Amino acid sequence: MKTKLFQYITITLLLFSFSSCVDDLNTLPLNKNVLTSDKVYNTSEGYKAVLAKCYGSLILNGQSGPDKDGDLSGYDTGYSGYTRAIFYQQECTTDEIALHSGSSQGSRDLLFVSWNQSTSINMYSYYRLYMTISYCNEFLRESTDSKLKERNLYDELKNEMPYYRAETRFIRAYCYSMICDLYGSGPFVDETMPVGTIPHQKTRQEIYAFVVSETEDLKDKLKAPGENEYARVDQAAAWFLLSRVYLNAQVWAGKNEYENAYQNAKKIIDSRKYPLAPDYRYIFLADNNTCKEIIWPLPQDSQNTINSAGTNFTIKALTDGSMASLIGIAGGGWGNARLKTQLVNKFDPTDQLFDINDPWGDNKKDKRAQFYTIGHTKETWTNGKAFLNDFKNGYATIKWRNKTKDRKDIAKDGTVYASIDYPMFRTADAYLMAAEAILRGASGGRGEALAYVNEIRDRAYMSGAYGTGVSGKINDSELTLDFILDERSRELHTESVRRTDLIRFNKFTKGYNWDWKGSDGSAGNYIGKDVDDKYKLFPIPQDEFTVNPNLTQNPNFK
Repeated sequence: MKTKLFQYITITLLLFSFSSCVDDLNTLPLNKNVLTSDKVYNTSEGYKAVLAKCYGSLILNGQSGPDKDGDLSGYDTGYSGYTRAIFYQQECTTDEIALHSGSSQGSRDLLFVSWNQSTSINMYSYYRLYMTISYCNEFLRESTDSKLKERNLYDELKNEMPYYRAETRFIRAYCYSMICDLYGSGPFVDETMPVGTIPHQKTRQEIYAFVVSETEDLKDKLKAPGENEYARVDQAAAWFLLSRVYLNAQVWAGKNEYENAYQNAKKIIDSRKYPLAPDYRYIFLADNNTCKEIIWPLPQDSQNTINSAGTNFTIKALTDGSMASLIGIAGGGWGNARLKTQLVNKFDPTDQLFDINDPWGDNKKDKRAQFYTIGHTKETWTNGKAFLNDFKNGYATIKWRNKTKDRKDIAKDGTVYASIDYPMFRTADAYLMAAEAILRGASGGRGEALAYVNEIRDRAYMSGAYGTGVSGKINDSELTLDFILDERSRELHTESVRRTDLIRFNKFTKGYNWDWKGSDGSAGNYIGKDVDDKYKLFPIPQDEFTVNPNLTQNPNFK
């Protein structure tokens, strides 16, 4: 087992079988068999199990696994896992990923950037986020001092409960930050509202303000950086969330908050509690629980968290069966997502091709160029043909591997499911956020921003303090916002931040195009084009309007 919290996530599957006492968002399609009852709160173990459920709801998609008894009643259990859902929205709508699993759930709408309010694939993150918010609100209601005293648990939990509550508030704030990012506005409910309330809608600016206020308030109530048990958040996670939210404040709330974005990112860097991994490739392996760079991981295990979301989805979607020996998955992957040419071309041409004699890319300059190219074309299209469901059109990636740092399978011939912990927040992103904020006007100076970017590139090239590789450093004249946007793609591709980045740089809908953007998929129509600005947001799921009369749809999606 990787962590005590991980054990509680597993135990929680047994505890969450009582009838529901959560009616927090009674418009959600929640599976009534997976919510808690008062019986769970009779012991300190029960409280930690519910805390684990708040965390686990972002990596698990159901109660029985694999893909059985889903949390969201009546919806596809595999698709509804949170990390899978945001991969579709944050990666498959951009210049990084071409999804080609047919038109199932509206995936072609994402590829062509042409979704509407009935595109079903867009609803999963919405319902998953609000489900997690519901769990967090319920925990906060049931963990007050008066509730603990009523259950004779106050003395036993009085020292740890303040941390539990701060962590729960953090998870809720993160969820609202993603509602703000993906959907703009949305219904708002917290633990102070009467159970059963049909929530009213808050504007994007109001949700942004809540996330900022809540996270600023709770950050000092969390444990100090590095002091919590593995996979539970601490102050560094709060600094990271604040940096990300402040960096996007201009888009989300019309505010210049780059100084605050810089200061919070700098706290993470200066704390040195989450140093950059000595090798970029270590971050995406089955033993990445030993990687100190990951500030907030979601634990995953090939035996106990088996489902079609999390890193199991990530690794399988991006590979196919012929790559089994490279990725450490018995039977290989699904082969339904490959890389677009724009991502590949951000790397030096000499680093783009796969060498069968160098499967880990040791001889490449930039170790982030983990592409599999044998039998593949770089192009995601075939001249004269409409869009094809062909994994060979476009390079594959072997960035994620179900192997250990010593390059061995975690079991003989691999395992069916992945054991790679999902990196929600990691320090390299903080370096790049700090550099970007400086270039956008925050204090610190260009020299500091250049040093941050070059630290990331030294690690990628295994040069400087990281090894004897060819230097990847850039000079001051090369340091531009456009360079940082490209560097973020090189560093963070397939980590579900790309859409947000492109919107922040005003390059998502217009002025920068990629394979199939704005296309209808017909023959020869693979060259991207500008699209309507309404696609900077996803519509609120249409089903919501039949159960919540307080909602207004996002503009131009009515």
